[in-house]
Order: sequence, then structure tokens, then C-alpha cells
Amino acid sequence: MRRLVIVGGGSAGWMAAAYLNGALNNKGEKKVVDITLIESPDIPRITVGEASIPSINHVLSVIGLDEATFMKATDATFKQSIKYVNWHKNDNSFYHHPFSRARQGPIDFSGRDWMESKRNIPFMETVSAQPILCEMNLSPKMLGQWTMGPPLKYAFHMNAQKFADYLRDFSVERGVTHILANMKNAKVDNGHIKHVELDNETLVEGDIFIDCTGFKSLLMGKALEVPYDDYSQWLLCDQAIIAAFDYEDYFPGYVRPYTTATALSSGWVWDTPLQSRRSIGYVHSSSFTTEEKAKRELLDYQDPKLKDVDTRIIKFKSGQRRKAWSGNCISIGLSGGFIEPLESTGLYFCDLAAVMLAEHFPYRDNDMPQLAYRFNRIISNRYYEVLDFINMHYCLSKRTDTEFWKEVQKPEHITDRLLAKFEHWKIKSPSMADFDDQAFMGFNYNVVADDDMDPRPPVDTAGLWNHESYEAILFGMGWREDEFSDSSKPSRVFPFVMDRLKQAPSKIPPHHIWLHHALGMKPWTGNKVPAGWV
Repeated sequence: MRRLVIVGGGSAGWMAAAYLNGALNNKGEKKVVDITLIESPDIPRITVGEASIPSINHVLSVIGLDEATFMKATDATFKQSIKYVNWHKNDNSFYHHPFSRARQGPIDFSGRDWMESKRNIPFMETVSAQPILCEMNLSPKMLGQWTMGPPLKYAFHMNAQKFADYLRDFSVERGVTHILANMKNAKVDNGHIKHVELDNETLVEGDIFIDCTGFKSLLMGKALEVPYDDYSQWLLCDQAIIAAFDYEDYFPGYVRPYTTATALSSGWVWDTPLQSRRSIGYVHSSSFTTEEKAKRELLDYQDPKLKDVDTRIIKFKSGQRRKAWSGNCISIGLSGGFIEPLESTGLYFCDLAAVMLAEHFPYRDNDMPQLAYRFNRIISNRYYEVLDFINMHYCLSKRTDTEFWKEVQKPEHITDRLLAKFEHWKIKSPSMADFDDQAFMGFNYNVVADDDMDPRPPVDTAGLWNHESYEAILFGMGWREDEFSDSSKPSRVFPFVMDRLKQAPSKIPPHHIWLHHALGMKPWTGNKVPAGWV
């Protein structure tokens, strides 16, 4: 039986423990992996990652969680989209990046057709009902049987602290060993971790170690000295100021079924609704504003009359460890890298690493190098992809009202890969073919790699986002908006979209009503709509 030791708890550690236990020890026979998780009783969790993407549903299914029970335990709400406000221009304009979208047929020319139209209807509203369903604040589920064709895709907003606690209790009940202690140091021999020493003088040995120690990266960064590749050239934000507003005092009157990302002077603020409160956080660049000014902007977003609320600051450096798997150690969560959560990828990177480790699990020591090679390529590719996708939100902005927004549009802050894609999409609209192989003319593919790293350039053939997501951002941000301006052809809404919009008001309840009736959410009262909402 393989001994798997996870150092660090939180969402990353307990998601890894729960998923690997469910994926590897699920045959009803003698378990093949003995999982131990060591969690410090003294180090507080960061507990920021409160929004997810639809991949979380696979993880919850493998773990064996009941959706309703999970939602009750974690204060969870549904998430159907991300709404971007004031990113294109500072004029209260917005667009959605929804999870569900229709296609007109086996060949998707909807983006090209929309570009050649008058563009009198926002692009995503022509191919998806979800943006308008979100603006109507409707749930993605009915209270009874779903009767509107293909179901709407959704993810969740959740209380990260409660999520970690729920996974902890669930995992311990199913055989995961939980040790409350601080790690003092790790014994390394020839690039492999032999054991970790705890502050109670215990030595914990293992065959495989997972580093979930957050930004400190005690195993991968400190013990194994794996370098960190800095992304701050392309992503200028380096800290977030966070606050929460309880519904007891600040209920808006409804619960938005989506995450909101509103651009401010030096970054953007996330707004994630739970069943009992909203969490907001201003992700910003310390080079363009002070903590005092950032806090005032955050308060003004909620209510300009607010004098003060409790806030906390989290500082970060966007980037990734050069290897996610080194020797017999795998990093999951912040220990392996971080990219600002504009597309809710914090929890996603945790679930991706857990899923890929289960797929590439080393049942024999001799298999580790080959499995690590593939694992590292997959994780690294995904970081490159997320970097480019987040980078795109900034560089396409037309805002010139602050120095920050002027700076992020400069060519030196745009990745070469993304610039190459832009050049490619000047001669054709994005399509599925662009994501079979992401090698484009104009990008320098000379790379430097270690002996056991893949020397080829990053090419992701099974990425997180396809052309549909790129179109959502490109067209939402006004990509090539000055071209085809003389077209007289009106934009066309798919019949499937129109049919859903006609049925929805009489069949789908408001989000907060569904949460109340299906999960027992308290029937909050109030009408304190945040000043920054559009």
C-alpha cells in the first residue's frame, strides 16, 4: 500500500485528500493508498477561493458528495456566469461570460456572423440565454423536474472555510488520517522527501508527499528549492483587500446567481454571494494605489457613506513553480502557483492537480519520472493558458481614465502567445480549430528546459477554455469593434435562446427563492443594493 502524506489543510489539502481517497480507494476492497494529512493548528487559512467553475461538479461526484447536503454545509449558492462591469470602458457597460451556450450547428460561425452584423445585441446574448437569465436573477434549476431541454451549466459560490471543514469531516470518516501539528522540517535525500518532522517530535514517512502549505511552499519551494516563475510582467496586480457584508445588515433584496467582477481605478473587485453574506475583494496593483486609497474604493463600491468595516490584505505574486511535481513531491494549490482569481481559477487549479494526480498516480517508484513528466506538462500548459486568458481581459480594455489602465494596455505587458493569437484572429474569427494546436506564427518557440522537462513549447490541446470563451471576452471587450461598422444586417438571436427566455419566467424561480425552498436559506429582508452594482 502506498503512503501518501499531505502537508497543509485548507481547501487545497482537503480537496486533494477527499478526491484521491474517492478516486483511488473506491473499489470496496482493501484500500491501495493510505492518506495522512498534517494540518497546522496555528496557521490561519487564507480562505479566499469562494467561487468555482463547472469542473467542480466532477470533483464533488468522485468524492461522493450529495449536492444539496454540500450546499447546506458550505453556505453555497449557484454560479452561472461572470459579469464584467466597466472593463471595456468606464461607463457602466458590462458583459457576461456564461457557462452555457448554444451552437447553430456542427460548424460554429456565430462569432463571424455577429461581427458582420450591426452588433445591435451583445454577442453572448445571441448565443446564450444565461446572461439574461442571470440579469433576471433566476436559479439554474427548477424546484421540481427540469423541463426546458438541456440543463443549464453551473458551478458554486461557497464559504471556503466551511468547504474545507466539510471535506475534512467527510474524509476523516472515510479513513483519512488527520494530524494536527506544525511541520518543523523535511528530510530530503537525492531530490526525494523521506519524511517530515513535526513539532511534537514525530517523524511522518511517506512514499508520496503533497505540498498544500500555501504561499510558504514549505516542501516544493523551501525543501526542494523548485524555482518560481514570476508573471508580474503581464499581471500587474499584487494584492487584494477583502471584506464581507452580512445579509443581517446588508441584504440587497436578492442573491445574484453569478460572480461580479467590476473594474476600479487600479484593478477590480470581486463580488461573490453566499446564503448569509457577500464577499468582496479589491484586487489591485500596489504600484498604482495605496492600501488606504484601495480600502476607500472598496467601501465606496458598497456604499460611499460607509466610514469603516473590517478588512484584511492578502499580498501575492502571480506565477507558478517551474515544476508541479519534483521527485516524490507534488504541489497543489498556492504552493504551486497563483494567478489572480478573475476567472475563478484558484479552486480549479486545486481540483485539476488532484484529478491529474489520480490519473497519473505512481503505484511504483520507478514510474515516477515518466508520470511526473506528463503531469508537469499538463499543469504548466494550464498555467500558461490561464495567464494568457486573464491577460486578455486587461490588454483589450479601452479605458484611459487612470494610469493603471493605460499601463496594462502596453505591448510589453501582453504575452507573446496572446499577441500571436490576436494576429491570427485578425484574419479569421476564433473557432474550434484554433485549440487543436495552439502554435501560431509570430511567437518565438525557443524555450529553455531542464533535462527532465519537456523542451517543446507549451501547446495545450485540451484546454480549459475553447473558442466560445475567447469570443465571450473578445466581443465583450469590443474586439475589432470599428470594423464592419457599415453593416445593415441586424444581429440574430438563436431560436433556442429565444425559446428559453420565453419559458424561463414561468418555470424557473428566482435564485434566492430556490435557495430558501430547496435548502432552507433564511428569508432575509432588506434592499441595500451596493452602490457599485450595475
